[in-house]
Amino acid sequence: MINWAAALIIGGGIMDLPVTLWMWLLALSPVFILLILMLRFNWGAADAAPIGVVTASVVAFIFYGADFNLLALESAKGIWNAIIVLFVIWPAILLYEVTYAAGAFEVFKRGMQKFTPNELLQIMTLGWVFTSFLQGITGFGVPVAVAAPLLAGIGVFPVWAVVLALLGQAWANTFGTLGIAWQALVLSTGIGDTAYFIPTALWASGFLLIIDVFTGIAFCYFYGKMAAIRKGMPAILLISLIQGGGQMIFSIFDPNVSCFISTLMALAAIYFIGKLPFYNTPWRLEDSLIMDRSAKHGHEEVESQMKMAEAFVPYLVLTLATMIFLMIPPVTQFLNSWQLGFSFPETQTVYGVINKGYIKYSPFSPLTHAGTLLLISSTLGYLYFRSKNYIQPGKIIGILRKSVEKTVPSTIAVVALIIMSKIMGGTGQTTVLASGTAMVLGKYYAALSPGVGMLGAFMTSSNMSSNILFGEFQQMTAKLLNLDMSLILGAQTAGGAIGSTIAPSKIILGTTTVGVLGQEGLVLKKIIVWAILSATFVGAFVMIMTILNGG
Repeated sequence: MINWAAALIIGGGIMDLPVTLWMWLLALSPVFILLILMLRFNWGAADAAPIGVVTASVVAFIFYGADFNLLALESAKGIWNAIIVLFVIWPAILLYEVTYAAGAFEVFKRGMQKFTPNELLQIMTLGWVFTSFLQGITGFGVPVAVAAPLLAGIGVFPVWAVVLALLGQAWANTFGTLGIAWQALVLSTGIGDTAYFIPTALWASGFLLIIDVFTGIAFCYFYGKMAAIRKGMPAILLISLIQGGGQMIFSIFDPNVSCFISTLMALAAIYFIGKLPFYNTPWRLEDSLIMDRSAKHGHEEVESQMKMAEAFVPYLVLTLATMIFLMIPPVTQFLNSWQLGFSFPETQTVYGVINKGYIKYSPFSPLTHAGTLLLISSTLGYLYFRSKNYIQPGKIIGILRKSVEKTVPSTIAVVALIIMSKIMGGTGQTTVLASGTAMVLGKYYAALSPGVGMLGAFMTSSNMSSNILFGEFQQMTAKLLNLDMSLILGAQTAGGAIGSTIAPSKIILGTTTVGVLGQEGLVLKKIIVWAILSATFVGAFVMIMTILNGG
């Protein structure tokens, strides 16, 4: 029997934390209660998340040896992290309101029909290809915040628009945002200058290719089951080959730009796919369950005035600003020189779970943050629409009022969810969930390795944070069980990518921007089956490879 409790490390400190069934069940309780409230009772995240915080806090204080000082400091860290996330949500809502007030969504709909009369390909273009491109350069929830309203604008039911946007960004979650989640995995495990680097990149990108294919199939299935899958399969194969296959090839040379290059190629290729005889004739399923056939999605009075290129002005600004701010090293380095952060002292539970002190915790670079890019896009978009009289004088007050009204519930939910995550992580609850499972399963843990990554992303709403939280743990587990470390680490970050689709904070971002806040449980119900099936498939593949390798 491996002495897991003595081997576990959090924040650089050795834990003497008992990994027992009782402690495991206690650690599971906040997550379990959150899921039950959202899935069984259809509670919104703003209602369910505070219950999760209370549960995690009680468990931490009574059973995990945390004092009030530790709980207060971890809560403060959570609030700071939440502010950084909310700085994406607030301007994303503003961008939506500006675009809606200008009547641009009806223009999007007409423009997509001119691009291709095939409705399924229109949805795949906005929800999968364009969303993946945004994930390649921005991330931090921006793809969901931008794509969900665009999908709703072409007639997708708002809840389904959120589901599709979450799915569309998943496969690009590791090497997207210029490889930030991948860099986190490399730094937390120290594989950067080792022989494990390229094999891990290949396993990770290979799993993400599978997820990319599953994404395309899911889009078609949700739209019209087998009839849509048959119609969409050529596009699925071409798009996933370019996106996922391209990323796999480029990851060998430079993982940090592999997603951006492949999504840029796919964005160009979708134009030609739309011109193929199979897709350049009108096709749609009238009884599609994800399409709203009756609603209006814009303002009819601007139909004859605004052009497609004009409607996309805020999003073109977003793309250009992102490339300038984040892809020109001297510019990025200069803008990143201004950082904000707070100092935190070291804390420790009675079981020796140490949370190291910080001079500047989770430094926030406002000038390169996704929220700033969204704010610039919203502002310039408004000024352009106003100059063309697409937004009438005096409308700005209404735009701002609606934006503020939408932010209050989502702010409560995001703050509570992240505080819950910090308390669970800072008291050892999250690690007990993973380590207890590994201790029981032994070598069969390989099949669950993507599930650990998925848990981390669900808890933290970030593949990057999941890799930081569990990367070293997965590495240590692979060594102790004599498993292929590159295989396990690849599964970890692939699981984190899958987990990004069910992360409550990202779901809230989508529901807020399309105006269905409070329906997070419904979104989760529709997407969790895909997430579980994808993680199970990746886990089964990892297990088969482990057996073939003599594990």
